[in-house]
Amino acid sequence: MDNSLSIFSLILSAGFVVQVMMFILVLMSIYSWTLILSKKKILIDTNKDIKLFHQKFSANVDLEKLAHQTLQKATNQSSMERIFSTGYQELTYTISNSNQALIIDAERAYRVMNTTANNEVDRLDSGLSILAMIASSSPYIGLFGTVWGIMHSFIGLASVKQATIAIVAPGIAEALIATAFGLFAAIPATIAYNRLISQVGSINNKYTAFVEQLFVMFQRQK
Repeated sequence: MDNSLSIFSLILSAGFVVQVMMFILVLMSIYSWTLILSKKKILIDTNKDIKLFHQKFSANVDLEKLAHQTLQKATNQSSMERIFSTGYQELTYTISNSNQALIIDAERAYRVMNTTANNEVDRLDSGLSILAMIASSSPYIGLFGTVWGIMHSFIGLASVKQATIAIVAPGIAEALIATAFGLFAAIPATIAYNRLISQVGSINNKYTAFVEQLFVMFQRQK
């Protein structure tokens, strides 16, 4: 291959607008990979915390004792510990004697746990909308760079008496690189978004099941 048509030389010789589009797409790709790796670590840690808490929860049927242990970690609680502790605190906030009051306490704790669980899911979900935006917009940004580059290539042909493939090819190749950059940013972001959103949904299901389980236990406890 002629060195003049190498990828690197085509990038350097591309028009200003095309180079700007490429630079934006590189930044978007770097940001998306940073977000993907950090979010993946958070989800792995969250699943690990859920598993560890379930082991502790299954081995300790004394809710009061478990609540005491959990509240001692007030500033370093896992998501499951926060859901449990907020629910148990709400359950024991008042001393109830009548059956109706006991039911109300359990239902109030249930609502608080659901709110805490939703907040935890929102925390896990944060940033994924940006990943979806990168996945959907990158191809169009790359396409814009391509269209702009091809347009200027054809405008340049107006000053040429005889157009040949040797004259047309470099300009079109420069423009098409922008599309390649767009796909390079979009494909990993799309795959990662679908994968991560699925994992967040799975964790949300675990939170929901845990809240329902606690609600039943709180009703028996009272």
